[in-house]
Amino acid sequence: MQRSEWTFRIFTDGEFRLDGGSMFGVVPRVLWEKHNVPDERNRIAMSLRSLLAEQGDRRILVDVGIGDRWEQKKRKLFAFDRRPGQLVDELAAAGVAPESVTDVILTHLHFDHCGGAVTEGALGLEPTFPGARHWVQKKQWAWAQCPTERDRASFREEDFLPLEAAGLLEFVDGPAEIMPGVRVRPMHGHTPGQQIVEFHTGDGVVAFVGDLLPLASHLNVPWIMGYDLNPLLTLTEKKEFLSRAAEEDYTLVFQHDPEIEACGVIFDGKTFQGTGPFTLEER
Repeated sequence: MQRSEWTFRIFTDGEFRLDGGSMFGVVPRVLWEKHNVPDERNRIAMSLRSLLAEQGDRRILVDVGIGDRWEQKKRKLFAFDRRPGQLVDELAAAGVAPESVTDVILTHLHFDHCGGAVTEGALGLEPTFPGARHWVQKKQWAWAQCPTERDRASFREEDFLPLEAAGLLEFVDGPAEIMPGVRVRPMHGHTPGQQIVEFHTGDGVVAFVGDLLPLASHLNVPWIMGYDLNPLLTLTEKKEFLSRAAEEDYTLVFQHDPEIEACGVIFDGKTFQGTGPFTLEER
């Protein structure tokens, strides 16, 4: 998709599965299963989608999937459906070498968003994108190293500490324009210091919505994950973000929806509705 001087492309690190009840919190299964069909273990399919944004000499990758460093027990638990090195291979097939990525923006440090940032190399763990600055909210960095018992399993320090050792981290403290036209907005309901990434192109806004809206189904404002640490704050954050997105005609890119890559959004006076949906290639 072309927007003014920006080019946007989608790449994936495959799919995995998570418990459907956890993905929709208090919403009854009889409602959410119409949109996200569970398997025999109540798990729903989840894409591991990344967004590549290019302008001039900038190649910016937003989130980097789950990566390869997983034991067989966890691969089975999460029903991985991916090839080893899938994200890097997809990028390479499109002419994007890991060394050419200038910036990686991590929405947050849960394993399915940053696991691919680090690779097992000949000398141990090393950054997958060695020439990239890796942007993380300062609050999320602190939280990831001292999570609660409730969310401890979502973080693996080996996914992100090697980035600090390599000197590749750039901390952001609150909302900011980290590069011309690239704005990050913290959202704290899911995990403290998650950041939504917005590309203000001069020809519309493209927003990578991370786990604020992991699936298109979550456009329903009360449909909030059981994984969210502060669901009432998520409720407020979703209303504020979606109101702005509808008013300013945002294009929303979903990270985890296995079928819907992107959509617009409108407010019909009662609820927010997705328009489209579409792939970025169709725009």
